[in-house]
Amino acid sequence: MTVLTLPAQPGQDAGHAVRPVPWRRMIWVTWAQHRAMLIGLTAVLGAVAIFLFAMGLYVHHNFSALMACRPQASPACQALNSSFNSTDWTIANTLDILMNLAPALIGAFTGAAVMARELETGTFRYAWTQGIGRVRWTIAKLVLLGVAIAILTWALSQVFTWFFAPFLQQQDTLTVLSATVFDTRGIAFAAWCLMSFTVGAFLGMLLRRVIAAMAATLGVYLGLAVVTWVCLRQDYPVALVTSNASLFNYAINRQSGAGGGSFPSTAPNNSPWVLSTWNVGRTVWWRYIPVSRFWPMQFIEGGWLLVLSVLLIAATVWLVRRRAA
Repeated sequence: MTVLTLPAQPGQDAGHAVRPVPWRRMIWVTWAQHRAMLIGLTAVLGAVAIFLFAMGLYVHHNFSALMACRPQASPACQALNSSFNSTDWTIANTLDILMNLAPALIGAFTGAAVMARELETGTFRYAWTQGIGRVRWTIAKLVLLGVAIAILTWALSQVFTWFFAPFLQQQDTLTVLSATVFDTRGIAFAAWCLMSFTVGAFLGMLLRRVIAAMAATLGVYLGLAVVTWVCLRQDYPVALVTSNASLFNYAINRQSGAGGGSFPSTAPNNSPWVLSTWNVGRTVWWRYIPVSRFWPMQFIEGGWLLVLSVLLIAATVWLVRRRAA
């Protein structure tokens, strides 16, 4: 596609610059260009939320029946407990795995195509010369789409948090600080989805091929997620140090009775995340993160992921400015 430059018409001020499209109109422009992606994403996340709500009603009903069953040693109560620990937990564990993969998939299937598709098809030559400007076009698209994705995924995480609540009481090794749980709730899930989207957009602009950008987005996301859990999250400035062994008695007693036959507790698992232990003389010291530090950790993680997303948007804009129209 070739862009033509028309001469100024008689009576026109040739030196008068074309007024750029107002920022408020960029909302409509972004919607017009990406409505298929936004509608598709909303439909998929909405369908998942409806499924989680329906399954949540089923799971919460089973959990209430299990908690109300007496005596616990009776065959009927043991059958309820066995069903909850097998069938219900299998469903919940599968959905938890999918929720952990969701940010990577969202980034690959939405972010990777935002810039790369225009570069592959050559439509960027037309889009960047319509009185909008390549920088305004890029910023508007990435910010507006990123905000929409963050809001939609945050809403989904709230539904999943409600759905998964009984299993924090049933599974002895799970707390809200567990990696597979922490990443699916609060602001962390939305922040990871936003970051994955901006990674996809940046790689799409860098590689200029949709498929290549999708594959690279999956790899970068999974790598960063592993590094965060193994190296970064345990160093957030929220850890405590103690020699008071009584703080860990609850976890020890709870886990000593863990297993398929044990009944769930009436309260969520509040076992701390023990980072390290060491001896000083006869005294044992623990470095740990209590469950009460969940929200400070969420804000810390959400904060640096937001900063990283902004930097990725800035890097994408820099690449756009360097590319010849």
